[in-house]
Amino acid sequence: MKNIFQPAVTSEIIERINTLSPTTPQLWGKMNVVQMLAHCNVTYEMIYDDIHPKPGLFMKFILKNLVKSKVVSEKSYPKNNPTAPQFIIKDERDFEKEKARLIAYLNKTQELGENHFDGKESHSFGKLNKTEWNNMFYKHLDHHLSQFGA
Repeated sequence: MKNIFQPAVTSEIIERINTLSPTTPQLWGKMNVVQMLAHCNVTYEMIYDDIHPKPGLFMKFILKNLVKSKVVSEKSYPKNNPTAPQFIIKDERDFEKEKARLIAYLNKTQELGENHFDGKESHSFGKLNKTEWNNMFYKHLDHHLSQFGA
């Protein structure tokens, strides 16, 4: 799997994001392109903005034991995979704002680097190593950018 912490990979992802427009159609799924960008931003909001409630002990146990391995592995997500409620975007968003936020989060993540994330506690899965963080970041972005042909 590509390493999102490498500047060239971050640049590649940003280039893919920059190919999107407000009218880019999805190839599968229910989200429109703006919702997808906002959806991808949720991952970074959980790291940097602390605006999402943390799961309780029981839910965290479920997430760590049943979901974590699917999220942090190198295995790609299937199309039309169900998503957690906090990642579902129902309201209207501004395309340029969501795009700019995602690019800023990507740049910040790359600048902080993999050592910053190695052993860092995730919102839902406990401590993750740098490879698990990378897989979670890259796989999610790659999945959704592919969803929109980017």
